[in-house]
Amino acid sequence: MFTVHRKEIEWGGRKLVMETGKIARQANGAVLVTYGDTTVLCTAVAAKAPKPGIDFFPLTVNYQEKAFAAGKIPGGFFKREGRPTEKETLVSRLIDRPIRPLFAEGFRNETQVVCTVLSHDLENDPDIVAMVGASAALTISGIPFLGPIGAARVGYKNGQYILNPTADEIADTDLNLVVAGTTEGVLMVESEAKELTEEVMLGAVMFGHSHFQPIIEAIIDLAELAAKEPWDLPASAYDRKALKARLRDTVGAAVEAAYTETVKQSRYEKVGAAKAKALETLAGEYEAQQIGVEFKELEADILRGAVLKTGRRIDGRDTKTVRPIVSEVGVLPRAHGSALFTRGETQALVVTTLGTSQDEQIIDALEGEYREHFMLHYNFPPYSVGEAGRMGSPGRREIGHGKLAWRAIHPLLPKKEDFPYTLRVVSEVTESNGSSSMATVCGTSLSLMDAGAPLLRPVAGIAMGLIKEDHAFAVLSDILGDEDHLGDMDFKVAGTEVGITALQMDIKITSITEEIMKIALGQAKDGRLHILDEMSKALTGARDGVNENAPRITVINIPKEKIRDVIGSGGKVIREIVEQTGAKIDIDDDGTVKVSAVDQKKAEAAIEWIKGIVAEPEMNVVYIGKVVKVVDFGAFVNFLGSRDGLVHISELSPQRVAKVSDVVSQGDAVKVKVIGFDDRGKVKLSMKQVDQVTGEDLTKKAE
Repeated sequence: MFTVHRKEIEWGGRKLVMETGKIARQANGAVLVTYGDTTVLCTAVAAKAPKPGIDFFPLTVNYQEKAFAAGKIPGGFFKREGRPTEKETLVSRLIDRPIRPLFAEGFRNETQVVCTVLSHDLENDPDIVAMVGASAALTISGIPFLGPIGAARVGYKNGQYILNPTADEIADTDLNLVVAGTTEGVLMVESEAKELTEEVMLGAVMFGHSHFQPIIEAIIDLAELAAKEPWDLPASAYDRKALKARLRDTVGAAVEAAYTETVKQSRYEKVGAAKAKALETLAGEYEAQQIGVEFKELEADILRGAVLKTGRRIDGRDTKTVRPIVSEVGVLPRAHGSALFTRGETQALVVTTLGTSQDEQIIDALEGEYREHFMLHYNFPPYSVGEAGRMGSPGRREIGHGKLAWRAIHPLLPKKEDFPYTLRVVSEVTESNGSSSMATVCGTSLSLMDAGAPLLRPVAGIAMGLIKEDHAFAVLSDILGDEDHLGDMDFKVAGTEVGITALQMDIKITSITEEIMKIALGQAKDGRLHILDEMSKALTGARDGVNENAPRITVINIPKEKIRDVIGSGGKVIREIVEQTGAKIDIDDDGTVKVSAVDQKKAEAAIEWIKGIVAEPEMNVVYIGKVVKVVDFGAFVNFLGSRDGLVHISELSPQRVAKVSDVVSQGDAVKVKVIGFDDRGKVKLSMKQVDQVTGEDLTKKAE
């Protein structure tokens, strides 16, 4: 019934198995990939005919994690998987980026790649397994995919690179880098690093590239056994060279003139006018979609040719110059920290809010539930590019850009025990013309320092581009939006003056060489150091203390056995403390207590209350107390938190006392001394041994 084809290799010290022919047989391509005990089913399906009227390739990648893969039942009311998690969105992008450039030129059929995690051993991350499976499914599908690609994760510890580190290993390394590409070169890089040098990062990329070559060979071997007949690409419905020539004759000069305009909106108006003229002039000979495709090619030729011939770019810069930078902090009066970072026509308003552990994000992942105390949210409203558009929940791009900035900042954050705040950063991109994600990195660094978060060092980011024709190429620093869209590379590098903290690279051509990456990294370092110098004009380090509008968090430790005393039955005691003082209180299982309040006096009141509850009375120490009950044989005094003690009638006064109420009444403030404990641990107190005016111990005075 089944015709199963299987390929098995040893990779990174574990067995990797690819199998096809048994599951999802109606898909164009389906491969079940197992690495360790992590299994992902990857399928590829494309429509039989191209989607009419579009000038782009409609590719969708969906990575999805099933709770049963880790033996879990989903949380929430519905008990089933719902909208994609942040990780699912990020991995979908991770798979999309290296495969998208490899589909045949002109292929417009709607294509969907679905990667479903069926088993997770909690050691091997399914993302790499899914990338390998997606590549294999496309390669055997017959869909015009010019792969396969390989992918690998690289760690770095004690000067050594680690191939596909396990979950435990990656937590203890200085690098978490994912690289994907073809036999010829690298197509995609995504990483977080602990201030590593350019040489170490380049070495990691090349280490990963060399070590995923066996994956590419294994996929080719599987394809030789199981690949379907390749699809025939329909011939172009028009003569592309002839149309391009007509466009150059008709509007070439106008497009060239438009690309000398340095202001983005003015340039777009002139380009739009040229395109409208082309559509009007050539409407009887060609379809609008055909004219649109070749017009974009004409734009690319003009922009790229000018850079390679003259070394000058749209805005007049050379290939290495960074646009003018203005950094400002403290721009919002009530925010805990804020910064406005402007670089050319790209601007980000970045705001930091400090919270308590109650504000941490609870994440329910396949690996288990955990809490995140640093959140970075990136928003890209349509007005930032002068457009009117739909406003809604964040899309894949927003989530991806936010995570890139998160990775850039995360290695420099103070340890939680040193700065016990939950950090939420929001980047509102208010203008965009090239690399708003790197503007977010710069703005986040300034905003956190403005809030008083003690970053180890400031962090900056820069986006690099590439124009490559045959053997000629130019690496561009701080790219514009047009240079990103019409160029061959988007290479983002973030870090400090010491080293790189995040690196993300996407290649639109088949691959780039080690030489180009080396030049790009060196040029990016120069640009990053320049940006850091410009940022220092606003702020060189974290402010002393947190913003006056932020809560003050004080950490104290209490004995574990006293935790239930502070909480009280059903939480009665801790609720009373919170209601009476207005402070927030968090208690960890190890006895760590965090007390927070914007008004420091409220925090101090709560701390004194807690200390009173957990404190043990000491012999011969004088305390200030309050009479809470009067009885015939003495008075009960509350003197240490909620602790009461008995002043026997004989200890009320140096004179003989006939009636307790002659000396004290309920509610009186008195000074008492601990003179002993009875058999049940009850405290014995004395008033007569203490001067009720000065609080002086009279027995010591007598001595």
